[in-house]
Amino acid sequence: MSFLDLMSKFVDKKTACSIFGHKIVTVRNVTNHFKEYKCTVCQVELTNDLQDKKTFLTPRLKEINETLLNHYTRKHLSSM
Repeated sequence: MSFLDLMSKFVDKKTACSIFGHKIVTVRNVTNHFKEYKCTVCQVELTNDLQDKKTFLTPRLKEINETLLNHYTRKHLSSM
């Protein structure tokens, strides 16, 4: 049993992340520069901003990432 699993029995998951930090994994590569991330402990979703800092993934940013992904894939398919 890991330390985070043990802590989650006594402390809320969001509180554990605020104390020990998020355990972030990459969920989806939108482009070479933009990615979507998710914390494996508290399930918070994040993405990159223009300064390459991680920000919370709002519905508006999720829609922007979808549009960016569609544009990026069409551009690469047309160049082949």
